[in-house]
Amino acid sequence: MLIKILVTSSTAWAAGDQAAGEKVFTGRCAVCHATAPGENKVGPSLAGIVGSKSATVAGFNFSTAMKNADITWDEANLDKYLANPTGVVHGTKMFVNLPSESDRQNVIAYLETLKK
Repeated sequence: MLIKILVTSSTAWAAGDQAAGEKVFTGRCAVCHATAPGENKVGPSLAGIVGSKSATVAGFNFSTAMKNADITWDEANLDKYLANPTGVVHGTKMFVNLPSESDRQNVIAYLETLKK
């Protein structure tokens, strides 16, 4: 039973629509985050963010809270963080959330395409 739940959950992550995620990203995230490596804005570049550790984007001044968070940005952690950034990392500089589960899944699918 547990295996079925884990497989179902993995399938749900993979179900995100990259094109829809790019649209959400452009409308909600691109004001603060760039997608090009090394291009930091108010927030860090998100190029290669999936699978990386928190507070490791070169040249960005992360909050102390984010530096101490020790999070690997996998799909599950990105989903939690995007739903409630300040609830996951108390003291983060990010205050905008994505309340829609489908928007989060789509944005995560898009972020997975941003390899360095």
